Amino acid sequence: MPSQPDPVWWPTATDVSNAQVTSLIRALGLRDYDELYAYSIANPGEYWHRLMVWLGIRWQAPYSAYVDLSDGKPFPQWFPGGKLNWVDSIFECEADKERLQRIALIAEDESGRVTQRTYAELREDVQSFAAGLMTSKLGPGDCVGLLMESSVESVVTYLALSYIGAIAVPLFSGFGADAIVARLQGCDAKGLVATAGFMRRGKPVLTRDAIESSIPALPSLEVLVVKPMRGSQGSVHAGALDWYDVLAAGRAEPLDHAVPAEANTPCMIVYTSGTTGKPKGTVHTHGGFPLKIAHDAAVYFNLGAGDRWLWPADMGWVAGPITIAGAFLRGATLVCYDGAPNCPDWSRLPQLIRRYAVTHFGASPTLIRTLSAHESSIAPDDLSSVRLAITAGEVIDSESFRWYGERFACPVINFTGGSEVSGGLLGNVVVKPIVPGGFNAIAPGIRVDVRGADGKQVRGEVGELAVLEPFVGMTRSFWKNPERYLDTYWRNVPDVWIHGDLAIQFDDHAFVLCGRSDDTLKIAGKRVGPSEIEDVIVEIAEVAEAAAVGISDPVKGQRLVVFVVADKERCTVAFREQIVDMVSRRLGKPFAPSQVYVVGELPKTRSGKIMRRLIKRAYEGQPLGDTASLENPWAIEMIREVMKLPIEPA
Repeated sequence: MPSQPDPVWWPTATDVSNAQVTSLIRALGLRDYDELYAYSIANPGEYWHRLMVWLGIRWQAPYSAYVDLSDGKPFPQWFPGGKLNWVDSIFECEADKERLQRIALIAEDESGRVTQRTYAELREDVQSFAAGLMTSKLGPGDCVGLLMESSVESVVTYLALSYIGAIAVPLFSGFGADAIVARLQGCDAKGLVATAGFMRRGKPVLTRDAIESSIPALPSLEVLVVKPMRGSQGSVHAGALDWYDVLAAGRAEPLDHAVPAEANTPCMIVYTSGTTGKPKGTVHTHGGFPLKIAHDAAVYFNLGAGDRWLWPADMGWVAGPITIAGAFLRGATLVCYDGAPNCPDWSRLPQLIRRYAVTHFGASPTLIRTLSAHESSIAPDDLSSVRLAITAGEVIDSESFRWYGERFACPVINFTGGSEVSGGLLGNVVVKPIVPGGFNAIAPGIRVDVRGADGKQVRGEVGELAVLEPFVGMTRSFWKNPERYLDTYWRNVPDVWIHGDLAIQFDDHAFVLCGRSDDTLKIAGKRVGPSEIEDVIVEIAEVAEAAAVGISDPVKGQRLVVFVVADKERCTVAFREQIVDMVSRRLGKPFAPSQVYVVGELPKTRSGKIMRRLIKRAYEGQPLGDTASLENPWAIEMIREVMKLPIEPA
């Protein structure tokens, strides 16, 4: 049976006293986090009402109840009767009178050009661009694609779309035409706000070809707004509106009141790629996603007024909207970076942290591993302002987690949930000890459990992460596809949300994740997550990353095949035997890899997730399916090629 790791970080009395979650606990008249969680489960309606007062959430019309479950658990109606526009809570926060004069946004591009906005200036831009959008015939209920790099303009656009009651559909800035069409066709998008291009490592990345190729396949598209690339000439498409002209048109008569919306009115569709079929459109509402993010930014991220948050993320990954909503609803400053993290070298992000006195830094496990490999690029004082580090997106190995916390000299908040739940199901809070790669707190208001294959509760062994009751922030079905939504989450165990992650629960709040359920290995009758194997392998100094996949075997059911990222000279029998021996010694002989391949890189999404499913399919010669979210599609061909090579002798 796996044992719970020992903590690597312990809170001091000052840490506990100064924490945002402690402020919330005091406001509710409670004693500690466990009591807060118990209160949120026993009295969810009262908890959310008092929480929103504490957060300063502004309602335009009061709600009559916490939730209406007349359509069943999968289809809750949150805060029925209530009306709000979540953007109001940014600019009209009664709990933070000085917010409008504070710096809201600092944006730096790859060339070093810096733009910033106070909250008052950001409000003026949002109200002006919102007016320009409505003049362009976009309005409440319209789906509008958002394909832009991280910048002032993308932030203004995202907020303005919600401000007019439209539905933002974030897209990865690197998407090709097929991926754009699949998502915008799926929601009958009426508009698209896009960038003509941006710079990466000193070279232009033009999006106009993908946009032009997409338009003929989008008959519902009526409005195209394009932000011209700095220093470039020419329109992207005939009839396209210039982003800055739309902003200027709205300045004459800005929209000074946000369009009110019912609490369950969609404000965003986030598409995620499934194992098979078309991308799934998770649906987020004014009374869901923003409230959950404001909650998590305080409870988990310990974010408050005046803090500065940098989490380099594309707008097409849910981390983009999370940082916008989280920073602004908490009165913090959002630091955006539009560029490659290693331009001109790997000192870029540490220097950004120092230059803007960043207090909160977020990174995917992949970025953390890369920074650790280039630790010499970090100057002694670069990270001194950071008080809290965040990681999310996939399972992080213990060694990388330890390095992150030690090098940044602060607590690391491991955070997991996904696009379909807005924020976190599990995370770390700074008022409890933190273990490497684990979680110390279930999110308040959410009943989380781990269930075995029979649907019954399990402890101390791998099972399915499950949610037992509906929760604020959960996706409002899939866009126009309720059956797929029910199949994905609700039909494996009746009236229980099966999330799709493998987890081990040690006690009431202590968890570790073991990977995605569809990445599960079952070897010699034992179910194991890939991360348990990969954690052992990456302890070998020469291994930068690892991916473990299960391949069908007539005797064992599955056999283990491992792909590791290492230098080419490591393609030897001795190196492979070292990996096999270490896994056998640490996990047992039944888990010895049948094959080990050394590759230059592993296929990953743009958010840094290793795509084990694609590795498995490439190995087995199966069709790959949707690969639009891949950052490095060439890695699949590298895997196919390396499988053909003979193993060099030691």
